[in-house]
Amino acid sequence: MDLNSIENILIPRSRSEIPELTERDAFLAGGTWLFSEPQPALNRLVDLTNMNWAPLTLTATHLQVSATCKIAALAAFEPPHDWLAGPLILKCCRALFGSFKIWNMATVGGNLCLGLPAGPMTALAIALHATCIIWRPDGTDYTIPAVQFVTGPQQNALGPGEILRRIDIPIAHLKHRFAFRQISLTPEGRSGVLVIGMINQPSRLILTVTAATRHPKQVEFSTWPDDNTLTSKLTNEIPDHLYYDDIHGKPAWRKHMTGIFAKSICTELSNP
Repeated sequence: MDLNSIENILIPRSRSEIPELTERDAFLAGGTWLFSEPQPALNRLVDLTNMNWAPLTLTATHLQVSATCKIAALAAFEPPHDWLAGPLILKCCRALFGSFKIWNMATVGGNLCLGLPAGPMTALAIALHATCIIWRPDGTDYTIPAVQFVTGPQQNALGPGEILRRIDIPIAHLKHRFAFRQISLTPEGRSGVLVIGMINQPSRLILTVTAATRHPKQVEFSTWPDDNTLTSKLTNEIPDHLYYDDIHGKPAWRKHMTGIFAKSICTELSNP
């Protein structure tokens, strides 16, 4: 879609060239959502795609994913064989249900920043205990856990003028066992419920619930739960008002499927 209110596009090539943003400005990365509907409140875009951030960087301790890394580039990454959770990367990319055009334009950071409950990059980052590195306008940086980044539907923790620079995924968590469950109301529709289970220790189960809830929820069990414990803790930590309601699923259905998936994941991961 043409954005006929845009009067100027800035293309910074370094951090020092990024201007101070006003309420009429927006950062541009993939633009798959930005150009999908009218943006009458905007008159300037700041294009980050020429910052030349490496899409993926593998260090001794982390897989660093640039905010401007395309979904296609992340999906094409081949994790080492000892990363038991390596296949989760591709599963979350495929949960986006986008065409090849979307995959080659949409960015990992954009998916997080948009804050849609169904955002699969949010699910991936949280399940793997990633950290978000954020640039402040004054030139300083800070970090927050990915689980704290999305705060509600199309809401995130970024302050005015702040930029999500990258997502750091600990390699240690990529070596843990996982189970993945996802459902949509239609074969190619947006996720209505997405639940990821991870084993971080021999008896420690962590469930990451997204798409079903207004913002991501992570439920941890210090010992392996039975069905009653599982149901009780999900009920206590995800109250009914937190389940999302839109055309992609009613709250009661989302709650029901979250419970079914949690039990299925628990059964799968209980077997060595």
